[in-house]
Amino acid sequence: MPQRSPEFSGSVKLKYVKLGYQYLVNHFLTFLLVPVIAGILLELIRLGPDEIATLWKSLQFDFIQILCSSYLIIFISTLYFVSRPRPVYLVDYACYKPPVTCRVPFSCFMEHSRLILSTEPKSVEFQMRILERSGLGEETCLPPAIHYIPPAPSMEAARKEAEMVIFSAVDTLFKKTGLEAKDVDILIVNCSLFSPTPSLTAMVINKYKMRGDIKSFNLSGMGCSAGMISINLARDLLQSYPNSIAVVVSTEIITPNYYQGKERSMLLPNCLFRMGGAAIFLSNRRSDSIRAKYRLLHVVRTHKGADDKAYRCVFEEEDPEGKSGISLSKDLMAIAGEALKSNITTIGPLVLPASEQLLFLMSLMGRKFFNPKWKPYIPDFKQAFDHFCIHAGGRAVIDELQKNLQLSAEHVEASRMTLHRFGNTSSSSLWYELSYIEAKGRMRKGNRVWQIAFGSGFKCNSAVWKCIKSIEIPTDGPWSDCIDRYPVHIPEVVKL
Repeated sequence: MPQRSPEFSGSVKLKYVKLGYQYLVNHFLTFLLVPVIAGILLELIRLGPDEIATLWKSLQFDFIQILCSSYLIIFISTLYFVSRPRPVYLVDYACYKPPVTCRVPFSCFMEHSRLILSTEPKSVEFQMRILERSGLGEETCLPPAIHYIPPAPSMEAARKEAEMVIFSAVDTLFKKTGLEAKDVDILIVNCSLFSPTPSLTAMVINKYKMRGDIKSFNLSGMGCSAGMISINLARDLLQSYPNSIAVVVSTEIITPNYYQGKERSMLLPNCLFRMGGAAIFLSNRRSDSIRAKYRLLHVVRTHKGADDKAYRCVFEEEDPEGKSGISLSKDLMAIAGEALKSNITTIGPLVLPASEQLLFLMSLMGRKFFNPKWKPYIPDFKQAFDHFCIHAGGRAVIDELQKNLQLSAEHVEASRMTLHRFGNTSSSSLWYELSYIEAKGRMRKGNRVWQIAFGSGFKCNSAVWKCIKSIEIPTDGPWSDCIDRYPVHIPEVVKL
């Protein structure tokens, strides 16, 4: 039976009631001040010219009072401008685009798995089931050393992959922005699983012959959320050093970390992780604010490492045969959900409008004082953000966040398409997602972007950016040759 009109009418009325409530609470001060100002104006109109002149004379101050007041205003203004944090701008960024020679179609991946694990047909079948439901497409890439049968990981091969990914991303960034290596004051490189000596930052400094007084930092072992940790570190350094430029490089080197055993929990990363990297140009210089794309508003970091289950849910270890790999726990999604709750509890008061904060507070008080079984109110983060970049860690991660945050398909489109086209590129996935939004021409001046990442430890880190100018559709970038094909339909299961 079709729905009756009263039900539809009721839903429309409820919608307008909610919109009215949001507008009233978010503009409460405006509604409060308008009648006060109107009353003052009416009272002035009612008074005669002589009464107004008398009132003005009574408000006049002598010279000493005016001078002291001026000094006080100047002192407070100076104190405010000196103590407030320096704005941090994202001038531009570049994402690495792997060559087609590194492409790994499903058929190729499964053929290699059958040859490598010829004595373990159940492990091969398990990988096939994971790949069918992964949400990855046919164009994701693995480094050259993994294309050998069997794979040939080595220190030399890992360094070559690092040079290929990092140098390509930095070269593209320098070309896009006109930035020169000698202008870089701060360099941060994050790569979780590959930490050679000399460090990756030293490799970049040597390649580009950067200055001897550059402040360099190499972050390792911090998982897929290390990109947000790098942004946080860069922000803190830019607060301490005025008129400075920071370059952040986020990547994950796959070569030495391809698991060749049969433990199922360790075979999962083989199916999901792919090549990727990004280089980001941050600055606190006023001259860069004119050409910058975004301004950093907030960075919120949540760490659940005190809990044993959270600590071990993403764990690098050796299997019974002595083969090392990354083990993913079955509790991963539940732990990620708890980390997300802690993160949004912290970031909510910073970004949510007053109407959502009031509803959340009322729900919290109701659960505490009246009925603990009341369903907690989930704030509508769509009122605070225009775009969402959820770490493309896997289909289940995106599904869970879409459900918990009550997001539409369009809000998670960038994450799903990034997973489909590039796979899980670890800490750099958020920048492929931001690039997707720009390539679709959806980024406008004033838009707010929420980047959310999860990583081993267990961590949930997020950053909030504000677009400071409408961004034109780029003619280059990782999506330039395929954006017209996206979004694509991703079935629940792709039969191989």
